[in-house]
Amino acid sequence: MKFLCFSDLHRDVVAARKIVELASGADIVIGAGDFATRREGVEDTIQILADITKPAVLVPGNGESATELETAVQVTGWETAKVLHGTSCNLAGIEFWGVGGGIPVTPFGDWSYDFSEDEAEQLLAGCKHEGVLVVHSPPLDTVDHDSSGQIRGSRAIRDAVQAKQPKLVVCGHIHSNWQKRVPLGDACVLNAGPRGVMVEIEFHSV
Repeated sequence: MKFLCFSDLHRDVVAARKIVELASGADIVIGAGDFATRREGVEDTIQILADITKPAVLVPGNGESATELETAVQVTGWETAKVLHGTSCNLAGIEFWGVGGGIPVTPFGDWSYDFSEDEAEQLLAGCKHEGVLVVHSPPLDTVDHDSSGQIRGSRAIRDAVQAKQPKLVVCGHIHSNWQKRVPLGDACVLNAGPRGVMVEIEFHSV
Protein backbone atom coordinates (compact mmCIF):
# COMPACT_ATOMS: atom_id res chain seq x y z
CA MET A 1 0.00 0.00 0.00
CA LYS A 2 1.43 3.37 -1.05
CA PHE A 3 0.72 6.38 1.16
CA LEU A 4 1.44 9.97 0.14
CA CYS A 5 2.05 11.78 3.42
CA PHE A 6 2.31 15.52 3.97
CA SER A 7 1.88 18.17 6.67
CA ASP A 8 2.36 21.87 7.41
CA LEU A 9 1.31 23.45 4.14
CA HIS A 10 0.54 26.70 5.99
CA ARG A 11 -1.41 28.20 3.05
CA ASP A 12 1.34 27.33 0.53
CA VAL A 13 -0.63 26.89 -2.68
CA VAL A 14 2.43 25.91 -4.73
CA ALA A 15 3.16 23.04 -2.35
CA ALA A 16 -0.51 22.06 -2.40
CA ARG A 17 -0.49 21.80 -6.20
CA LYS A 18 2.56 19.55 -5.99
CA ILE A 19 0.76 17.28 -3.54
CA VAL A 20 -2.12 16.99 -6.02
CA GLU A 21 0.35 15.92 -8.72
CA LEU A 22 2.03 13.36 -6.48
CA ALA A 23 -1.29 11.90 -5.32
CA SER A 24 -1.79 10.09 -8.63
CA GLY A 25 0.96 7.66 -7.61
CA ALA A 26 -0.51 6.85 -4.20
CA ASP A 27 -3.24 4.54 -2.96
CA ILE A 28 -4.16 6.76 0.01
CA VAL A 29 -3.24 10.36 0.86
CA ILE A 30 -2.55 11.44 4.45
CA GLY A 31 -2.50 15.09 5.58
CA ALA A 32 -1.19 15.61 9.12
CA GLY A 33 -2.42 19.11 9.84
CA ASP A 34 -1.58 22.82 9.58
CA PHE A 35 -3.29 23.65 6.32
CA ALA A 36 -3.92 27.15 7.70
CA THR A 37 -1.75 29.68 9.54
CA ARG A 38 -2.83 30.98 12.94
CA ARG A 39 -6.44 29.88 12.24
CA GLU A 40 -6.65 31.79 8.95
CA GLY A 41 -6.76 30.65 5.32
CA VAL A 42 -7.57 26.97 5.75
CA GLU A 43 -9.43 26.96 2.42
CA ASP A 44 -6.40 28.34 0.54
CA THR A 45 -4.87 24.88 0.27
CA ILE A 46 -7.96 22.73 0.78
CA GLN A 47 -9.60 24.12 -2.37
CA ILE A 48 -6.56 22.96 -4.35
CA LEU A 49 -6.24 19.61 -2.57
CA ALA A 50 -9.93 18.96 -3.31
CA ASP A 51 -8.84 17.88 -6.80
CA ILE A 52 -7.38 14.71 -5.23
CA THR A 53 -9.60 11.77 -6.11
CA LYS A 54 -7.74 9.14 -4.09
CA PRO A 55 -9.02 8.41 -0.56
CA ALA A 56 -7.57 10.92 1.91
CA VAL A 57 -7.29 11.07 5.69
CA LEU A 58 -6.76 14.46 7.34
CA VAL A 59 -6.28 15.72 10.89
CA PRO A 60 -6.24 19.35 12.03
CA GLY A 61 -2.98 20.95 13.08
CA ASN A 62 -2.63 23.57 15.77
CA GLY A 63 -3.24 26.16 13.02
CA GLU A 64 -6.88 25.16 12.43
CA SER A 65 -9.55 23.41 14.49
CA ALA A 66 -11.25 20.16 13.58
CA THR A 67 -14.46 22.06 12.87
CA GLU A 68 -12.69 24.59 10.66
CA LEU A 69 -11.02 21.80 8.69
CA GLU A 70 -14.26 19.82 8.32
CA THR A 71 -16.07 22.95 7.10
CA ALA A 72 -13.34 23.68 4.53
CA VAL A 73 -13.52 20.12 3.21
CA GLN A 74 -17.30 20.38 2.86
CA VAL A 75 -17.29 23.85 1.29
CA THR A 76 -14.66 22.94 -1.30
CA GLY A 77 -16.37 19.67 -2.18
CA TRP A 78 -13.45 17.38 -1.39
CA GLU A 79 -15.54 14.24 -1.46
CA THR A 80 -12.77 11.67 -0.92
CA ALA A 81 -11.38 13.29 2.25
CA LYS A 82 -12.17 12.21 5.80
CA VAL A 83 -11.30 14.44 8.78
CA LEU A 84 -10.39 12.53 11.95
CA HIS A 85 -9.96 13.87 15.48
CA GLY A 86 -10.36 11.30 18.21
CA THR A 87 -12.12 9.21 15.58
CA SER A 88 -11.40 6.44 13.09
CA CYS A 89 -12.15 5.25 9.59
CA ASN A 90 -11.42 2.15 7.55
CA LEU A 91 -10.00 2.51 4.05
CA ALA A 92 -9.02 -0.47 1.90
CA GLY A 93 -9.23 -2.71 4.95
CA ILE A 94 -6.81 -0.54 6.98
CA GLU A 95 -7.85 1.04 10.28
CA PHE A 96 -6.93 4.72 10.62
CA TRP A 97 -7.07 6.72 13.84
CA GLY A 98 -6.53 10.46 13.89
CA VAL A 99 -5.82 13.09 16.54
CA GLY A 100 -5.01 16.68 15.63
CA GLY A 101 -3.84 19.80 17.40
CA GLY A 102 -0.72 20.78 19.28
CA ILE A 103 0.16 18.24 21.99
CA PRO A 104 1.27 19.17 24.61
CA VAL A 105 -0.08 22.72 24.79
CA THR A 106 2.13 25.06 22.76
CA PRO A 107 3.50 28.45 23.90
CA PHE A 108 1.80 30.20 20.97
CA GLY A 109 -1.25 31.53 22.80
CA ASP A 110 -5.01 31.43 22.44
CA TRP A 111 -5.10 31.06 18.66
CA SER A 112 -3.35 27.67 18.76
CA TYR A 113 -5.57 24.57 18.68
CA ASP A 114 -3.93 22.66 21.54
CA PHE A 115 -4.54 19.79 23.94
CA SER A 116 -2.94 18.67 27.18
CA GLU A 117 -1.32 15.26 27.50
CA ASP A 118 -4.28 14.08 29.59
CA GLU A 119 -6.75 15.25 26.94
CA ALA A 120 -4.64 13.58 24.26
CA GLU A 121 -4.65 10.30 26.16
CA GLN A 122 -8.44 10.25 25.95
CA LEU A 123 -8.44 11.20 22.26
CA LEU A 124 -6.00 8.37 21.52
CA ALA A 125 -7.81 5.71 23.53
CA GLY A 126 -9.52 4.14 20.54
CA CYS A 127 -6.39 3.76 18.41
CA LYS A 128 -6.36 0.32 16.80
CA HIS A 129 -3.51 -2.21 16.80
CA GLU A 130 -1.33 -2.41 13.68
CA GLY A 131 -3.22 0.27 11.75
CA VAL A 132 -2.22 3.81 10.80
CA LEU A 133 -2.09 6.65 13.33
CA VAL A 134 -2.31 10.19 11.95
CA VAL A 135 -1.41 12.96 14.41
CA HIS A 136 -0.19 16.51 14.03
CA SER A 137 2.25 16.37 16.94
CA PRO A 138 5.05 13.78 16.98
CA PRO A 139 5.57 11.10 19.61
CA LEU A 140 8.03 12.21 22.27
CA ASP A 141 11.73 11.84 21.37
CA THR A 142 11.27 10.66 17.79
CA VAL A 143 10.96 13.23 14.98
CA ASP A 144 10.36 16.14 17.38
CA HIS A 145 13.72 17.84 17.89
CA ASP A 146 13.37 21.57 17.20
CA SER A 147 16.07 23.78 15.69
CA SER A 148 17.66 24.28 19.11
CA GLY A 149 17.71 20.55 19.82
CA GLN A 150 14.88 20.57 22.35
CA ILE A 151 12.42 17.66 22.33
CA ARG A 152 8.89 18.91 21.63
CA GLY A 153 6.78 15.79 21.13
CA SER A 154 3.97 14.19 23.07
CA ARG A 155 4.27 11.61 25.83
CA ALA A 156 0.66 10.50 25.33
CA ILE A 157 1.23 9.87 21.62
CA ARG A 158 4.43 7.95 22.32
CA ASP A 159 2.60 5.80 24.91
CA ALA A 160 -0.19 5.07 22.42
CA VAL A 161 2.28 4.06 19.72
CA GLN A 162 4.14 1.75 22.08
CA ALA A 163 0.90 0.19 23.30
CA LYS A 164 -0.89 -0.20 19.95
CA GLN A 165 2.07 -0.53 17.56
CA PRO A 166 0.52 1.00 14.45
CA LYS A 167 2.50 0.14 11.35
CA LEU A 168 2.70 3.81 10.34
CA VAL A 169 2.56 7.04 12.33
CA VAL A 170 2.32 10.23 10.27
CA CYS A 171 2.86 13.60 11.95
CA GLY A 172 4.29 17.07 11.34
CA HIS A 173 4.39 20.19 13.56
CA ILE A 174 8.17 20.32 14.20
CA HIS A 175 9.48 21.92 11.02
CA SER A 176 13.16 21.15 11.63
CA ASN A 177 12.42 17.40 11.38
CA TRP A 178 10.40 17.42 8.15
CA GLN A 179 10.84 14.25 6.07
CA LYS A 180 12.63 12.48 8.92
CA ARG A 181 11.49 8.98 9.82
CA VAL A 182 12.47 6.74 12.73
CA PRO A 183 11.29 3.39 14.10
CA LEU A 184 9.43 3.19 17.41
CA GLY A 185 9.03 -0.49 18.13
CA ASP A 186 7.47 -1.91 14.98
CA ALA A 187 6.03 1.46 13.94
CA CYS A 188 7.51 3.72 11.28
CA VAL A 189 7.18 7.31 12.54
CA LEU A 190 7.32 9.98 9.81
CA ASN A 191 7.36 13.75 10.18
CA ALA A 192 6.02 14.38 6.70
CA GLY A 193 6.43 18.08 5.86
CA PRO A 194 4.96 20.03 2.94
CA ARG A 195 6.92 18.48 0.06
CA GLY A 196 5.18 15.12 0.43
CA VAL A 197 6.72 11.74 1.21
CA MET A 198 5.67 8.45 -0.38
CA VAL A 199 5.73 5.52 2.04
CA GLU A 200 5.02 1.93 1.03
CA ILE A 201 3.95 -0.49 3.77
CA GLU A 202 2.58 -3.99 3.50
CA PHE A 203 -0.56 -4.81 5.47
CA HIS A 204 -1.30 -8.52 5.73
CA SER A 205 -5.05 -7.90 5.81
CA VAL A 206 -5.01 -5.99 2.52
